[in-house]
Amino acid sequence: MTQIVEMKGMNKYFGKLHVLKNIDLTVEQGEVVVIIGASGSGKSTLIRCVNGLEEYENGKLVVDGHALAPKGGNQKSLAEIRKEVGMVFQQFNLFPHLTVRKNVMLAPMKVKSTSQTVANATAERLLDRVGIGNQADKYPSQLSGGQQQRVAIARALAMEPRLMLFDEPTSALDPEMIGEVLDVMRELAREGMTMMVVTHEMGFAREVADRVIYIHEGQIVEQGKPADVFDNPQNERTQAFLSRVLSH
Repeated sequence: MTQIVEMKGMNKYFGKLHVLKNIDLTVEQGEVVVIIGASGSGKSTLIRCVNGLEEYENGKLVVDGHALAPKGGNQKSLAEIRKEVGMVFQQFNLFPHLTVRKNVMLAPMKVKSTSQTVANATAERLLDRVGIGNQADKYPSQLSGGQQQRVAIARALAMEPRLMLFDEPTSALDPEMIGEVLDVMRELAREGMTMMVVTHEMGFAREVADRVIYIHEGQIVEQGKPADVFDNPQNERTQAFLSRVLSH
């Protein structure tokens, strides 16, 4: 298997706060890794380091063969990494003055110098793929939250990424809209997209993940197949966390 992400002894600080502590983690091509843990445990910071939105202090981070330097180092690989890594956030971050179609077309035209004709065809194909092809000429404000998040996914896919990062993509959605976004993510997983997903949706994690990672106070304290982590957690911290979240 091809390794898409490698972290070795990676540490991240915010001032004096030690947010990520000696993280060792690899993600293989085609693997779906779901990261769970309490708020403030470092989950989002971890995946934000993968595409350089956060700089780590020391250790090693390699993304699709490109070494990403620690804070203060030469980030010559950053542009290449961002061409190959798509990211979907809690908030949709769509341009309100652009139509849905143009939101999706923008990145390949700007970053990959894709022609307008090709970018338009790509946008139409991807919007169909996420189930909102009929919304292409509307503006984001005219869509529901679930529809806007599907536009954000299409926009990330327009870069033809080798890795997709999802940072709690359903947390800003009303309950009835969560399912439509998770359905798109399930389809990506079935198609073999390499994914790192931070989520509180435990049912989704159990169903889709190849591996579940539990982070507590910046450390990976348990990881394994979903059935092992959810049904037979070995670490008492994992047990306590799951007893809280699965009882609601």
